[in-house]
Amino acid sequence: MPELHLEISKVGIEFPTPRGPFCALQDVNLKINKGEFVSLIGHSGCGKSTVLNIVAGLYQATTGGVMLNGREVNEPGPERAVVFQNHSLLPWLTAYQNVELGVKRVFKGKKTKAEMREWIEHNLELVHMTHAMHKRPDEISGGMKQRVGIARALAMEPQVLLMDEPFGALDALTRAHLQDSLMEIQNTLGNTVIMITHDVDEAVLLSDRIVMMTNGPAATVGEILDVKLARPRNRLELADDPEYNGYRTAVLRFLYEKQKKIEPIATKRAEKAAEKDSNKQVA
Repeated sequence: MPELHLEISKVGIEFPTPRGPFCALQDVNLKINKGEFVSLIGHSGCGKSTVLNIVAGLYQATTGGVMLNGREVNEPGPERAVVFQNHSLLPWLTAYQNVELGVKRVFKGKKTKAEMREWIEHNLELVHMTHAMHKRPDEISGGMKQRVGIARALAMEPQVLLMDEPFGALDALTRAHLQDSLMEIQNTLGNTVIMITHDVDEAVLLSDRIVMMTNGPAATVGEILDVKLARPRNRLELADDPEYNGYRTAVLRFLYEKQKKIEPIATKRAEKAAEKDSNKQVA
């Protein structure tokens, strides 16, 4: 039996603007099982990152809430680690030292120095970065930086790994390598993963379920697609697989037929109007 791990219940959020409250999300409901890989996909401005930030505890929902293992989420915590599109490494520290920051925060007083060193090296090994552990961010490639960012998140031993388009800024080949690494890591560790992506192929390849968001304002969950492809998954073998292509078509149909970019235009107009009013007040 799947074990319920995280529940997003009736979540809505409003942001204040000079013209009044702007409703970004409304009545978002989602139950995620332990060890499940869930992708959030939708057009720009549909609230994907807002959902992730609420789960991370960085935003407070206006209505509803998030429960993790039966406890309410209302602030950031080490049981939820975030990997952003920008690696966010400190440039004056080596790869090892960047991971060490997270480890010291979580395990200070719980692990000896030797245990911490072994744990840091273990997590760098998971992302295949032990060979460059003593290099600074300006001495390694973009893909390698993102690997270190993932290692830092994993080293905090989170129950939930939150990923906001972690491969969006990378070239196609590097992206493919990191997708394969992420599948390997998740298979090894059994983490619960919630990932935002704009890439339909990435969502189908990596996910157990794909959550398709409606356009904002007042965005919500439109459809949820169960991806029942056997694991481990091989991208080359799946390229001509009818089931894989069926899932891919279902997501594309939702995005480009059921959710045409009508509402986002309204959202942009509202945002521009709010910005214009704000500028008037400043003047």
